[in-house]
Amino acid sequence: MSKQASNKSPAATADTAPTAASAETSPAHPRYEEQAERFKGATSEKIHRAKDSVDRTADRVESGMHSATDRVADAADRAADRAEAAKQRSREAMDEAVAHGKDWLEQAKTYVREKPTQSVAIAVAAGWLIGRLTRR
Repeated sequence: MSKQASNKSPAATADTAPTAASAETSPAHPRYEEQAERFKGATSEKIHRAKDSVDRTADRVESGMHSATDRVADAADRAADRAEAAKQRSREAMDEAVAHGKDWLEQAKTYVREKPTQSVAIAVAAGWLIGRLTRR
């Protein structure tokens, strides 16, 4: 029986040991939970503040990008309008030059028909003058 008694006493001691340990850690356990909750709350609050800060910064960056995009689009529209206006003015100038060229050609044809001898004399004189100028 002494073996049985000795067998029971370590088991009995083992059964009572966790209870004693729980009793000892029991007052400390709520304190650790409280600290963990405070740490969790503080960390969560800091994370939320950081997230809010990042969100505000992202909003400012997005707003700035939209503003810059709008300014670039407006500048591109103005440049396209100016290019279109320049194209229109160029087309009008070209049409005017072609019209003047046609008028001059028509006047020259009329002059040659009306005064063929003078036209040949003027052409010979112009050829001679151009030849003299280019010889030097």
